[in-house]
Amino acid sequence: MKFLFLHRNFPAQFKHMALALAKDKKNEVVFVTNNTETKSFGGIKKYSYKLKRKVPNNCHRYLRFYEESIIHGQSAAELLISLKQQGFKPDVIFGHSWGSSLFVKEIFPDVPYIAHIEWYYNPENSDVDFGGKVLDVDERASLKTKNSHILQDLVSCDWGVSPTQWQKSQVPEIFRDKIKVMHEGIDTDFCKPNDNVEFKVPNTDIVLTRKDEVVTYATRGMEEYRGFPEFMKAASELLKQRPNLHILVGGEDRVCYGKHLKDDTFKKKMLRELEFDESRLHFVGPLPYNEYVKLLQVSSAHVYLTYPFVLSWSFLEAMAAGCPIVASDTAPVTEVMQDKFSGLLVDFYDIDGIVAKVNELIDHKEKYQLLRENARDVIVKNYDLKMLLPKQIEFLKSVANKTAK
Repeated sequence: MKFLFLHRNFPAQFKHMALALAKDKKNEVVFVTNNTETKSFGGIKKYSYKLKRKVPNNCHRYLRFYEESIIHGQSAAELLISLKQQGFKPDVIFGHSWGSSLFVKEIFPDVPYIAHIEWYYNPENSDVDFGGKVLDVDERASLKTKNSHILQDLVSCDWGVSPTQWQKSQVPEIFRDKIKVMHEGIDTDFCKPNDNVEFKVPNTDIVLTRKDEVVTYATRGMEEYRGFPEFMKAASELLKQRPNLHILVGGEDRVCYGKHLKDDTFKKKMLRELEFDESRLHFVGPLPYNEYVKLLQVSSAHVYLTYPFVLSWSFLEAMAAGCPIVASDTAPVTEVMQDKFSGLLVDFYDIDGIVAKVNELIDHKEKYQLLRENARDVIVKNYDLKMLLPKQIEFLKSVANKTAK
């Protein structure tokens, strides 16, 4: 069979699926992307498109996100036309709804198309009004327009996929019947507890083990959406209370989701406004995956905070690694974690509560051993890559054969 994947990045959410399909020499796996840096691997045929132009400065501000998506869609479409002229026609298309797959039905109208619907924007009971923010008409109008390309995909796709029930629930009800909840899966053979782990803090001589007091936080970007300011406030207090504590912060000093600060970053802002013993506060940057897993494995208490938004892989990976976790009592965290069973939930903005629950986990390791075991068990039973990957491939093939239910 011939499979076509589309995503601005490579290999992104489609890595395991594309690799598994490419192992079968009877399959042809084509991946169309804007990524020009990452080399192809595992038999995947990667084709990169270049954008024709940038979003012009005089574009209406409501339309910037939509126009960016159209530019990606047009560029990807021109590449697909070229592949079609060379004789390529997929049996099924799986595209991330972020522009690249916007016009696939114009090129392959009779080929089944699955849209990966990661997030649909809503003005209420969602991320943008979290914490009591009330949107004015201008903000609501901008948000409404931001869904334009997603709505086009929801109309044109044969099936949609969302990673969690929470993410599916954000989509207008009229489209939900065609959306299947299907998480990408976690490699629980790699993300697993290791009581003998040693984590060497980069650019230091410090080596931490499970015997040490270690609080961890992992993020792609240090931003409000993932509770970075709240974590840093808690971290400042924890370092004052616990003289032997080390704090590891993984990720980059950038914003992936939500607002940026003008001429500043949240990391610089928090370091400037709060007091820290910086000899015990370690920003370890983006780590190689094996080192990142060691960071999770060495954790005495892992903190995960998020707006009601897309669920991070890092949260599920921390559970799989058997981390004792303090997490925000927000969707979609509560879809996965049960308070006092697989983790400790806390109000997102409750700094004292975060500090108290972290102290509880560190001071009573044996008491909360079952918490760690339950957390891993939840992931193994519901999100294990070995279990989900065959189901994902079966779904793709059933869509291709038009037998999906």
